[in-house]
Amino acid sequence: MARKGQHVVPTGEGWAVRKAGSARSTKTFKTQSDAIDLGREIARNQGTELYIHGRDGKIRARDSYGRDPHPPKG
Repeated sequence: MARKGQHVVPTGEGWAVRKAGSARSTKTFKTQSDAIDLGREIARNQGTELYIHGRDGKIRARDSYGRDPHPPKG
């Protein structure tokens, strides 16, 4: 978890939201959906990224709420 932002990760009790680089959870939820909702809110407020991990711990999705260094051309 070296990337800046919020991570939604599996735990023994369910799903946790953690700040990148932190061993402590911000909050733990029974469902991944609830954890994603809080993680998304925090990432939006901080202008950072949200990383959603699967049950295997690998990142399965990512949302950016900060300044995009490579915006779409159009």
